[in-house]
Amino acid sequence: MLKLLVALAVAFTVVASEGTSTTVSSRSFVVDWDNDRFLKDGEPFRFVAGSFHYFRALKETWRHKLRTMRAAGLNAVTTYVEWSLHNPKENYYVWDGIADLNYFIQVAAEEGLLVILRPGPYICAERDMGGFPYWLLTKYPNIKLRTYDADYLREVEKWYNVLMPRIRTQLYGNGGPIIMVQVENEYGSFGVNDQNYKLWLKQLTEDFVGDTAVLFTNDGPSQTPRGYLEGVLATLDFGSGSNSQIDGWWGTLRKYMPKGPLVNIEYYPGWLTHWQEDMQRVDTAPVVNSLRYMLQQNASVNFYMFFGGTNFGFTAGANDGGPNRYNADVTSYDYDAPMTEAGDITPKYLAIRDVIGEFLPLPSLPIPEISPKVKFGPVSMRPISVLLSNFAKRRLSQGVIENRVPLTFEALNQYSGLVLYETTLPKINRDPVNLHAENVHDRAYVFVDRNFVGIMSRENGVDTLSVPAGLGSRLQIVVENQGRINFNIPNDFKGLLGKVSYNGKELTGWNMTKFPLDNPADILKMVETYMQQPFPSTSHGRSFVRTGPTFFYGTFNLTKQQLHDTYLNPTGWGKGIAYINGFNLGRYWPLVGPQISLYVPKELLKEGDNYLIMLEYQKVPDASSVVFDDHESLDG
Repeated sequence: MLKLLVALAVAFTVVASEGTSTTVSSRSFVVDWDNDRFLKDGEPFRFVAGSFHYFRALKETWRHKLRTMRAAGLNAVTTYVEWSLHNPKENYYVWDGIADLNYFIQVAAEEGLLVILRPGPYICAERDMGGFPYWLLTKYPNIKLRTYDADYLREVEKWYNVLMPRIRTQLYGNGGPIIMVQVENEYGSFGVNDQNYKLWLKQLTEDFVGDTAVLFTNDGPSQTPRGYLEGVLATLDFGSGSNSQIDGWWGTLRKYMPKGPLVNIEYYPGWLTHWQEDMQRVDTAPVVNSLRYMLQQNASVNFYMFFGGTNFGFTAGANDGGPNRYNADVTSYDYDAPMTEAGDITPKYLAIRDVIGEFLPLPSLPIPEISPKVKFGPVSMRPISVLLSNFAKRRLSQGVIENRVPLTFEALNQYSGLVLYETTLPKINRDPVNLHAENVHDRAYVFVDRNFVGIMSRENGVDTLSVPAGLGSRLQIVVENQGRINFNIPNDFKGLLGKVSYNGKELTGWNMTKFPLDNPADILKMVETYMQQPFPSTSHGRSFVRTGPTFFYGTFNLTKQQLHDTYLNPTGWGKGIAYINGFNLGRYWPLVGPQISLYVPKELLKEGDNYLIMLEYQKVPDASSVVFDDHESLDG
């Protein structure tokens, strides 16, 4: 007997101009379990899809990138829904601009693509805290994410009550393009296997989706036993391998799901990259060979990623590399994908398209040409203000909190940026004296009376500095949040999490100044104010960075013909963040790489005067200038 996990046969109507209801069509997308396939409107169907996260590209560019994907022969696009993007503060929601999810789905349909939706609520995706809003840790410091924890369940249900009604009309059974909706995300890889939570989330998702889309889970082959949910389509994620390896992975799946379509929902044509390591590259030949083999098996495949994009602003996450190892993700999410960070095609794109064409009809769309890029500069950058100055504190801080011991970013209700921790050092007749911090999350720039002492680093296990005598008595520790861990989600709090000791004695009596740096308008206003009283023209930026993170400002003029994508090249600078015309491009760190350049979409530029603001933490080149290149630099 034919067994259907999800039956989506739905007849729907529209109201005619005379006010009468007229049946338009009957749509269905179902799992035909007995024949190991999908049926779309009663006909056998399989998808070759690509992941494109709407929040990693500007809204103005979505259509062109989706059309480029369709031109490759893809018939579906897969995207996560990022809870933190849409709900950055409790009871506050964002659905416009880069967060216009409904428009993204609409454009995908208009470009001939079905949609596979992955609402999480946990998404990983190398995003800050795996897409969870940071304020969950502020509101519930002891919350147990991804478990049957009452506080967590309450917030997920509240979020789904906002999200799901918004996409209801775009589900396939209701006339929209969404054919599949995910339940959780790679739960088999999570350290806690909470069956009550999985069943609860399955039921919650079903309550909203009903029979209008296929529900699915995804896991790596060896994690399938922990992630599997009876009654839900199980899919796998894996990269290229030999034919026997792929057969083995499918065989593992079949132990738990004996029948049903084979789906690789995350097929990796590339891989993610962290700072302080080589850019990850994947050869094209094994990618296309494994793709061909899976399609010969009538499997459905989704490339993760087909277009990677950019972790603009403070959205990049981090990974837990093992005991006492923290690895921050780079700003670029190029992923060595078939489409570049700028959305251009690559040789890998063309090779994949050729293989898809062996199994599916290719659309009559031209292959997009590589978009033009512009090169200009150098742009002179003048020092404007040191973060530790009273001037910057008055204009950029979001409050000063006093407490006996240091508080975390989350306890301070701060998502991003920096926190300045200050206290008074006791007088000790020793030279030098050890300063030790138990848990720095993630990077601390240490000063005494604005004299630079050194850097503590979670990434590199540096938690002790030697402080020479004679620098002063005011200890100033600027802590940088480099991105909350996105995989396995161990409640990754930021700031100074433990005791700070000086000569073995705990320091108390802390002032904490909040610098979230999430409002570029405030930064520009500070710049404009200080331009009336600038640093002397003979001043060099390097001398100011030694007294604290320093803002630099530069302007450049573009003609209409120069309004193309470009790449900010901060070679010679140290580490910091950059803003173009009020838009946070993300973090740069050319001292270690591998990413050097920051991608600048042409939509951020304008004819005439443009401005660049950089907040530099460590190092300034002799010329105090930057250039913009016409090519990316990700392998520095």
